[in-house]
Amino acid sequence: MAQPGHAVVIGGGIGGLTAAVALHRRGLRVTVLERAHSLEPVGAAISLAPNSLRALDLIGLGDEIRDLAAWSGDGGLRAPGGRWFCRSSAEAAARRFGGPLVLLPRATLIERLAALLPADAVRTAAAAVLADAGGPGRAARVTTPDGELEADLVVGADGVRSAVRAVLFPGHPGPVYSGFTTWRVMIPVPGARFASHETWGPGRLWGTHPLKDGRVYAYGAALTPAGGRAPDDERSELLRRFGDWHDPIPAVLAATRPEDVLRHDVHHIAAPLPAYHHGRTALLGDAAHAMPPSLGQGGNQAIEDAVVLAHHCDDLAAYTAARLPRTTAIARQAVRAARLSLLRSRAGIAVRDTAVAALSKTGPALFLRSFDGIADWAPPQRPYASGQTPAGNRWRRSPREGRLHRTR
Repeated sequence: MAQPGHAVVIGGGIGGLTAAVALHRRGLRVTVLERAHSLEPVGAAISLAPNSLRALDLIGLGDEIRDLAAWSGDGGLRAPGGRWFCRSSAEAAARRFGGPLVLLPRATLIERLAALLPADAVRTAAAAVLADAGGPGRAARVTTPDGELEADLVVGADGVRSAVRAVLFPGHPGPVYSGFTTWRVMIPVPGARFASHETWGPGRLWGTHPLKDGRVYAYGAALTPAGGRAPDDERSELLRRFGDWHDPIPAVLAATRPEDVLRHDVHHIAAPLPAYHHGRTALLGDAAHAMPPSLGQGGNQAIEDAVVLAHHCDDLAAYTAARLPRTTAIARQAVRAARLSLLRSRAGIAVRDTAVAALSKTGPALFLRSFDGIADWAPPQRPYASGQTPAGNRWRRSPREGRLHRTR
């Protein structure tokens, strides 16, 4: 199709806003339709790996986000009693992947992305329905409470329960329950001093990370039937599951109020879609490839999708070809990682913990190795390197997957 003149993005989350900014920078007129009454994000914080930071470089945001980052890679894996299985550092991550691993509030990233769009580009309280995916010689059509919009490109960025996906691929089974639920909090914890860590227990895990503004981002996960809720409140549930784990977990829970806790069951797309586009409509992020958060790549892959879609907006088949194999592989890896971290059997846990510690003594920590083939990705177009990452002179881009490889 001809390069689109008007793009409609359904969904105002991180992936949708990144796509809108990238398309706007290509000269397209962009309309973002967000169902909620504001762009207030669901969730607390987001971890950004070098792959998504290079993608953000393309829209002029990479270095600003790096400067805002609180966590830059120091940390490791622990047992509930406090023993460290493995540790690593920001320097090790930067050497391995050509840039840092960082953590910041989702609201901050949403705010910065929205600021790069024209004032009239984002419409909130705007429920949208894809009426026609479009095709050769025929615009796509989207209905809204204010009337119908025609578009040369529609971007479905409407999340794991995507209505756009259901229109494009009505025979697809959709998301499935991943077998566990998550809790998240982002609160001030006066006097807290600790290294970022994730702690693995039987059928449970906990992560604690300091933020630059003095708050702490913490999350828990546990194997549990879908749809469960605490009999009293979710803070009490966290105390029951994690209250006797190592410091600083008790201090974080002591500072947490019931209303601070977000709880969500985790769903993922187990059966890959046949394509990420149909007609003049494309899917990205969770709408295309929802995955468990075990690798922290859900938002990162949505950001990758966004800049690759903007690059291939005149050839959506090329977008599918570039993104479907990569995201399918990462989603499957995330499912495997979730199973590993949430093992229940004592024998399995003993083998896992011994292997993690042994592997980390003979090379990079396991959680760094898990990013191989993921964090070393670069966008299909330049400039992807910023002044704060050595990617420009220490890495080269493979012509196949866009992955970075260390140069000698």
